[in-house]
Amino acid sequence: MASGDGPRRVGVAIFGAGRAGQIHLKNILNLRKAHLRYLVEENVSHGQTVAQDNLVDIDVKVISTKEAEQVFADLRVEAVIICTPTNTHEELVRRALESGKAVFCEKPIAHTLEGVQSCYEHAEKNNMPLFCAFNRRFDPCISQMRNRFHEGEIGQAQSIKTCSRGGSLPTPEYIKISGGIFHDCAIHDIDAVCWLLGERPSSVFTQAHAFHEEIGRLGDVDQVIILMKFPSGCLGSIDLSRHAAYGYDQRIEFFGSKGMLEKRNRSPTTVVRHLATGAAAEPIDRSFTQRYRESYELEMTHFIDVLLGNEDALLVTKEETLHVCRIASACEESWRTGKVVNLSFN
Repeated sequence: MASGDGPRRVGVAIFGAGRAGQIHLKNILNLRKAHLRYLVEENVSHGQTVAQDNLVDIDVKVISTKEAEQVFADLRVEAVIICTPTNTHEELVRRALESGKAVFCEKPIAHTLEGVQSCYEHAEKNNMPLFCAFNRRFDPCISQMRNRFHEGEIGQAQSIKTCSRGGSLPTPEYIKISGGIFHDCAIHDIDAVCWLLGERPSSVFTQAHAFHEEIGRLGDVDQVIILMKFPSGCLGSIDLSRHAAYGYDQRIEFFGSKGMLEKRNRSPTTVVRHLATGAAAEPIDRSFTQRYRESYELEMTHFIDVLLGNEDALLVTKEETLHVCRIASACEESWRTGKVVNLSFN
C-alpha cells in the first residue's frame, strides 16, 4: 500500500510480542519498505510496553488476540507476521490467508505434517505467499558456505557436522509450548544441512537424553545426536543441546574430497589477551538474537521485497518446508523407537 505520494510500503501486522516478535518488530520498524499497522498480543499491557520501548508510532494499534478480526478486515494490512506460541500458528495462518494477507510464520507452521500441507493448500487457493522462517539460510556465513560448495571448492561432500547449543536454558513454561526439541531446535539444523548439501537424507538415527529433570518430566530431552545418510553417500551429524554454560555455540564443519569449509563461533571482538598465565579470548555470543541478528534482518527484507515484486520468489518453498518437517518427525521417531528410520522423497 502506498503511503502518501512516496514509494509503496507494505502494511504489516505482527502477532506476538515475545522474543521472536520483538526481533521482527525492530526489523519492520527499520524497514522503510514496510509500515507497521498493528501489534497483536494476548497480554495487551505487555504489548503496549514493548511498543513504548521500541518507540512505535502512536498510530500503530496495540490490540489483544481477541480483537484480531480488526487485522483481517483491514485492507491496509497486506502481510501478517506470526510469532505467537506454536499451538496458535495453524489457525492464524489460515485466517490470514483467507483474508487475503501474505504470511510470514515462525516455524513450525503447524504441529502436524498434515496441518502444514493444509496451510500451503490454503495459500495456493487464495493465491497468497506463505513463508516459513528458516532464518539460518540468510546467515551470510551459511549462505557463503553453500555457494562455495556448489561452486566445487571442496569437491565431493563426504561429511557435514553441525553443533547447536543454546546459551540459556528455556523455562518449563516455554518447553511446554515449544513443540519439543526436534521441531523447535533440530529443525533449524536439519534445514541448514539439507540446504547446504542440496539433498535430503535417505535415513536418520537419533540418540537423546534429558539431563535436566524438569525437561524430562515434560516428555522432552535436552541433548540430541542425529546421524543422517544422504543418497550421495555423504554423512551428516547434528549435535544439539538446550544449554551450554559458555554461550551460544553454533558451528558447522563441511568436509569434502578437496578440502573443508568451517563456520566458527562469533565473539563481540577478535581481541585475545596473552599473559604469563596463558591466553584468553572474548566469550562467544550468548544468544540467538546476537548470533543471528543479521539473518533475521535479511529474511524480513527478502519477504517484503517478494511482496513488492523486487524479488521473484520466496527462498523457502512449500516442498522444502514439508520435507524438513517430515525429517524432524523421523528424527523424533528414531529417538522414541531406538531404530533407524528410512526416508524416501519422490
